[in-house]
Amino acid sequence: MNIFQHALLRLFLTLKGLGSPVALGVAGAVFDDDGRVLLVRQSYMPGWRLPGGGVGRGEAPETALLRELKEEVGLAGGTPVLKGIYSRRAGWVTNVILLFAVTGGHVDFRPNWEVREICFADPVAPPQGVSDATRRRLAELVGAPLSPDW
Repeated sequence: MNIFQHALLRLFLTLKGLGSPVALGVAGAVFDDDGRVLLVRQSYMPGWRLPGGGVGRGEAPETALLRELKEEVGLAGGTPVLKGIYSRRAGWVTNVILLFAVTGGHVDFRPNWEVREICFADPVAPPQGVSDATRRRLAELVGAPLSPDW
């Protein structure tokens, strides 16, 4: 491929990406020693949810997950294991979310601008107000069939 063809290919791929962008995100099901899962109540979304966030350009998903969990809930340590890959349309963007189970960490939570409250809940009987997507993920973590959609 000559330099002109290479430049045209890059332009095509850039324009294609603008027309159908994909954002990569991570979510963590942080388990305590009693098998309960960490849920968060965010300042900008209703209901209890799994913590997580976006993956930066060039950032490894596991690194992004541990960074987000440290920032949001004060997680120190922990071992993430990939449990599922999901997609969700958000307007004209497709979100791809990687769900990790995290064990062996310690949470030192302090309320912040993003996460106002946390709780550790039984994944089989989550608290009132859990988002539908979180309820589905918790069911999958305890044995329900995986869905490709968040």
